[in-house]
Amino acid sequence: MKNLPKSGTLGEVRFVVEPRHAIDFAEGSMPAVLSTPWLIWFLEHAARAAVLPLLEPGESTVGTEIQVRHLAPTPVGQTVTCRARVLVSERNAVSFQLEAHDEREQIARGSHRLCVIRVDRFAHRVARKTNGD
Repeated sequence: MKNLPKSGTLGEVRFVVEPRHAIDFAEGSMPAVLSTPWLIWFLEHAARAAVLPLLEPGESTVGTEIQVRHLAPTPVGQTVTCRARVLVSERNAVSFQLEAHDEREQIARGSHRLCVIRVDRFAHRVARKTNGD
């Protein structure tokens, strides 16, 4: 990593909730709303957005811990903004405060930790598991 991200650095991802992002058990009178797994996916990408400009060639990030409270439903068609604010950076680990808002209210809050990794080392480790070594 070129430099450690400073406390307060913000990553943001904005998206419109599509039918593919909705809970898969929305049938009958159950409304189609944003699923928690998709919300977490977008929150993790907001955290990556805060770190990506600082990565060296051959580096990437992996999430190692996430805690999210999904506070309110968001219907298909609404825009959601996910933000990840850097709290602490140390060596190759970065901790974030997370929040998400739809067009009307806050829909999530939590925390996330990601690590910066060397892609070649990570791929070697995965290959060892794949090959049974």
